[in-house]
Amino acid sequence: MRLTYVFPILILLFIGLFFFGCPSPASATLEDRPKSAFRRCDAIALGIITLVYAVAAFAGLGDTDAPQSFHEFKSGESVTVDLGQVRDIDSITIYSGLNTGSYRIEASDDGESWFDLTGFEQNYVALFKWNDVELDELRLGAARYLRLTAAGEVRLGEMAVRCGGELVGSSSDAPELFDEQDTVPEYQHYTNSTYFDEIYHARTAFENLEGVYPYEISHPPLGKLIIAIGISLFGMTPFGWRFSGALIGVLMLPVMYMLLKRMFASTRICACATAIFAFDFMHFAQTRIATIDSYAVFFILLMYLFMYMYITEGRWRDLALSGLFFGIGAACKWTCFYAGAGLAVIWLMHWIRNFELKAFLKNCAFCVVFFIIVPAMIYYVSYFPYGRASGMHSLGMLFTSDYAGMVLDNQKFMFSYHAGVHSEHPYSSRWWQWVIDERPILYYLKYFDDGTRSSFGAFLNPVLCWGGLAAMIVCAVLAVKRRDRVSLFIVIGYLAQLLPWVFITRTTFEYHYFPSSVFLVLAIARVFRLMKDNTKGWKFNVYGLTGLAGALFIAFYPVISGVRVNAQLATNLLKWLPSWPF
Repeated sequence: MRLTYVFPILILLFIGLFFFGCPSPASATLEDRPKSAFRRCDAIALGIITLVYAVAAFAGLGDTDAPQSFHEFKSGESVTVDLGQVRDIDSITIYSGLNTGSYRIEASDDGESWFDLTGFEQNYVALFKWNDVELDELRLGAARYLRLTAAGEVRLGEMAVRCGGELVGSSSDAPELFDEQDTVPEYQHYTNSTYFDEIYHARTAFENLEGVYPYEISHPPLGKLIIAIGISLFGMTPFGWRFSGALIGVLMLPVMYMLLKRMFASTRICACATAIFAFDFMHFAQTRIATIDSYAVFFILLMYLFMYMYITEGRWRDLALSGLFFGIGAACKWTCFYAGAGLAVIWLMHWIRNFELKAFLKNCAFCVVFFIIVPAMIYYVSYFPYGRASGMHSLGMLFTSDYAGMVLDNQKFMFSYHAGVHSEHPYSSRWWQWVIDERPILYYLKYFDDGTRSSFGAFLNPVLCWGGLAAMIVCAVLAVKRRDRVSLFIVIGYLAQLLPWVFITRTTFEYHYFPSSVFLVLAIARVFRLMKDNTKGWKFNVYGLTGLAGALFIAFYPVISGVRVNAQLATNLLKWLPSWPF
């Protein structure tokens, strides 16, 4: 048996011991939890957790420098690069900008006679990253001049020509190619280039700022517009296009704490459960990549927070806020519609218990406004950048048939696109694999000559994944056997996010489980509260499970953060299952 197999066995045994100390959900005492005010101790606990997490989230997020000036090639345009003297070329690296096309690169020692050196295709996966141009050693020779000829209207940000280990070159035809040589990195890395789906979403965010009709239209626009906020603040840099997601990841913690506080009152329970959420691998890795999933999860948290406040306190303003955040979330990603279905079930069950015809009809009308009309308006208006890029330049575009037709056409495209995603992917997985952490998705992997590697992927902390699944079963028992409304709320939210994927046949990945993970946190907190109400030694169990989650976060930090570590050591210690791609 591999040594690494011992680790998951030990973790499962520890989780088993934790639940061994859990009182029987069918017979345990369920104490009422009176509303507890947010106190100084809550602020201190939340502040410490949030601050520590924020430092970890923003550390190594990405470079704050990247080429910002681009030469815009016309198709067939040539520019000449002067290396200063006849030199032997070691390497050529380029930083590409918007648009796709290709370049032919020729070399000359006198500027008169040219020989074909190499070429480079600037395709959709090569944008906003440093690309090493392959050089044919048989064609290499001493040269003073290089000539780039573009096929297509492409943007090129910077060109790094290394000769004798030094950066050389200039161009009077295209000075933008050599005006930011201080941004040239030693090697391509996630810290200086796009990776995974950033090639779509970061690009689209920039296109929205540039007034260009976006390349990626397979998701609603709002998530990319939020990404664009970071770009507008910090430039089109790795830090800039990842900033908004990392910030949202930080803000999830106070929202989670507020929801936990409403449900369970206890500062210790809220702090420990929030810490487990902060220690989750998926939460950490997913919010540090410039994709839209983080925004969907953030607004799912908010819509469930305010729905819970509504069903427990009865304020219609909370119901309105739940609908508002549902609309914002749906304009980020369609997975929020699954959350909306869960909210509808919770709302309906609330009114079944508290039915009064006149009040019910009034509330129905209220929900039509805030869960249908307002979200539809938010969703519709979010396409404004698309309209502007299509030549519509005033608010009046919203009331035109051209704008409405554009929005409708995009919905048709999105539906057909997602229904047709069946291509094989090395890191794809099905829903049943998510619930047991069987197949993480590897976002980034780079090996170095010194035997180290940089990598990270998205999967759940085993404490949250395996312990949360057990806790969800406890919640299901409490909901059915004891009619526990808090547990029922948690189970409905979890199933609303998971069940649709059971019936979806398209290619899926473990990051689709991210919205469900927030309810696993709530389920663990429910078990914490059950222990607190029925077990004298509950603190040892609660602190022990939280500490284990933190220890695993530290242990797996190399494969969720991208830091360079010894490749063999990481594999030997962290590849717990054969299907884990570490």
